[in-house]
Amino acid sequence: MDTALILDVDGTLVDTTYHHALAWYRAFREVGVAVPVWRLHRAIGMGGDQLVAAVAGDEVERSHGDRVRELWKAEADRLMPEIRPFDGAVELLDAAGAEGFRVVLASSGKPDHVDHYLDLIGGRERASAWTSSADVSATKPHPELLEAAWERAGTTHALAVGDSVWDCDAAGKLGIPAVGVRTGGFGVDELTEHGARAVYEDLHELRRDLGRLARLAAEARPNRT
Repeated sequence: MDTALILDVDGTLVDTTYHHALAWYRAFREVGVAVPVWRLHRAIGMGGDQLVAAVAGDEVERSHGDRVRELWKAEADRLMPEIRPFDGAVELLDAAGAEGFRVVLASSGKPDHVDHYLDLIGGRERASAWTSSADVSATKPHPELLEAAWERAGTTHALAVGDSVWDCDAAGKLGIPAVGVRTGGFGVDELTEHGARAVYEDLHELRRDLGRLARLAAEARPNRT
C-alpha cells in the first residue's frame, strides 16, 4: 500500500489536551493576562506559534508571546509525568502497520515532549518517522507539519488522523482526507464541518475501520506539489 497514516499525537494518541490548556492558563496568568480555560481548550491543537494571538490577540503576542511560550513549556514540563497514552493507541499503531500503512507521527510538540510520547507508545519501533516543532516554521492549522510528515513517509497517498478542527483544516489544505477522534473534546459536527470524513469515539473504533480508510485515502486527489 502506497499510503501514509499521518497521526497527530497530542490529544489523539496521548491524553494531553486538558494538561496543555491548564499549562497555557498558568502561563498567561504569570504575565497578567486572563484567558479562560474553555477558550484555551478550543485552541489546543494549534501550535504555540499560532495560539497566543488566537486566544489573546495580536498585542499580547507582540508584548508577551515569547515569554508566554517559555512559561507554558515550564508548566507543561511539570505535567509530563501525568501524561498517559489513550487506551488503544499501541494497538492502533500495530494494526495500521499490519494493514500496510506507512505510519508517521505528526506532532508539533517540543522535541523533548515528543521523545516522552514516543517512549509511552513505543513509537520508535512502530512508526516510520515522526516530527516535532523543530521540523517546521509554522504549525497547525498551517499544513506545513502534515506536509513534512508526508514527505518523510515518501508515499503517494495519505490520510490524516487528529482530535481537533485544526488537524482537519491542515489536511484540507493539502487535499488529503482527514478523520477525527473525539479524544480532544471537539464535537462530531465541529469536526465534520471542518472536513473530517469520519469521526470516531475512540481509537479502538478507528482501528476497526482501517480497511475502509485505506480505500478512502487511495481515492483522494491530493494537492501535493
